This record gives sequence, C-alpha cells and structure tokens, in this order.
Amino acid sequence: MNNKQINILLIEDNIGDYQMIIRTLDKSENAHFELTHVPRLGAGLKLLEKEIYDIILLDLGLPGCEGLESFNITSKKHPTIPIIILTGLANEKTGIKAIKYGEKDYLVKGEFNGKLLARAIQYAIEREQKIEDLAVN
Repeated sequence: MNNKQINILLIEDNIGDYQMIIRTLDKSENAHFELTHVPRLGAGLKLLEKEIYDIILLDLGLPGCEGLESFNITSKKHPTIPIIILTGLANEKTGIKAIKYGEKDYLVKGEFNGKLLARAIQYAIEREQKIEDLAVN
C-alpha cells in the first residue's frame, strides 16, 4: 500500500483536532493521504453518497450524536468502508465496545503520532479488504 493515495473522510467538529490530524498525516512517509473534512455527521453522510473514500476517521463527540451513535449510523449506511474512531476521551471501555460493534480501530486524540495513525489507517483498509475477499470466496 506504500505511496498509494488513500482517500480519507474526516468527520470532526473541532478545528484544532482537524489541524492536528492534518499535521499528523503530513508527517507520514509511507503513504499519500487525501483528506476531506466535514464538521457534522449529516454532511459526511451526504458526501459518502457521492464520493468514494477508502476510510472514515470519525469523532465520537459530534454535536447531535451521543457516544457510539455516530459510528452505528455511519457503519449501517456504509458497512464496507472501514471506520477508525477518534475521541478525546481516554476511555478504554468505549473503545472495546466500539470494536465489538465492528469498528476497525480506536485512537485517543493527542495520544498518537503520524506513524501510528498511518499504520492504523493502512491496517484498517487491509483488514476490510481481507474480509471482502473472504466473503467472495
């Protein structure tokens, strides 16, 4: 997957967190990331109807969505797009619960660097591809 462009949809309402994600992804040496950002879940869902994304980075603290609600809504509408949840809450129970619901990974904002984020993105995409391959075979 090296140097392949990876199209990311970031659904994040905090501009500071958005800027931190951009800076973090810009430091990656192993892939080229094309990031589209929207601050609300509704706007993200509309984009997903028109555009193709390899992965979704989804904030758990979006206005109008409590906890895992935004993940549940997004994954039901777009079950084949891997989702990585981003949260400001260092809450391992929420992360474990999200993985049980089918989330590909869980990262706490401010606790990851460019290499970790890039690896999480690439691994989530690879895992989803393997699942799809197994379903076809």
